[in-house]
Amino acid sequence: MKILVCIKQVPDDDIAVVPDESGTCWRAAEGADWRINRYDEHALEEALRIREAMPGTRIDTVSAGPPRVRAALRRALEMGADEGYHIRLDDDRNPMPSEISALLAAWAGGRGYDLILAGSLSEDDMHGQTGPMLAAHLDWPWATSAIRLDVGWEAQAGMEGPSIGVEREMEGGTREVLAIRLPALVAVQSGINRPRYPALSHVLRARSQGLTEIPADTLPAPQIRERSLRVSAPPPASCLFLEGTMEEKAGELLRILHDRSLL
Repeated sequence: MKILVCIKQVPDDDIAVVPDESGTCWRAAEGADWRINRYDEHALEEALRIREAMPGTRIDTVSAGPPRVRAALRRALEMGADEGYHIRLDDDRNPMPSEISALLAAWAGGRGYDLILAGSLSEDDMHGQTGPMLAAHLDWPWATSAIRLDVGWEAQAGMEGPSIGVEREMEGGTREVLAIRLPALVAVQSGINRPRYPALSHVLRARSQGLTEIPADTLPAPQIRERSLRVSAPPPASCLFLEGTMEEKAGELLRILHDRSLL
């Protein structure tokens, strides 16, 4: 089996995401540390588990972005991926899902992948659209919010050709089990597994292993189908300190709750 894992580099949790100078998209605050999107780490871990169950499986990783995303691809190699591919963008903006999915499809289509795995969403944008859009570009079946994968479901599904079983989480904790014919794309939830810590042998290999770079302008230019018009920061939080005796504070609190229709 040949698996592609799509990963995104996101700002670390402790770094604020703020509107840029134009006010139309976000950027990480100065001094941001970057890492792999945690949902994508779970997707990579699931690919590694499939390879353990199916020796001979190949795992490629791909990320689209500026040169800094190479660190995320290097981390994926440390975790056990076989190859890393960097679709290089020459600016540090945050592209919309339609653009990223089109670039990924233009590169991945025809490369013979049996399964594409991705996180259900990214921790910064939280669109949850890139995976399904990529599948639509490739005309592949897809599933989201996966919490369990089982390969080799031909007998259970009654399908001709290879298929995969997907258990997905729905609203209210409802579970749905699907059989999907390969090739397919699956976006996974965080509860599907626990990502492993990189083995020393993989870390040493990743230090010397090269990454393949694909300039974005060598791929067909994606059509612009959506555009961010405005990004705004949340209003600053405020608090009110009550003063006086306990009785006065209690009375003031009751008044505030009543005025805000909370009582």
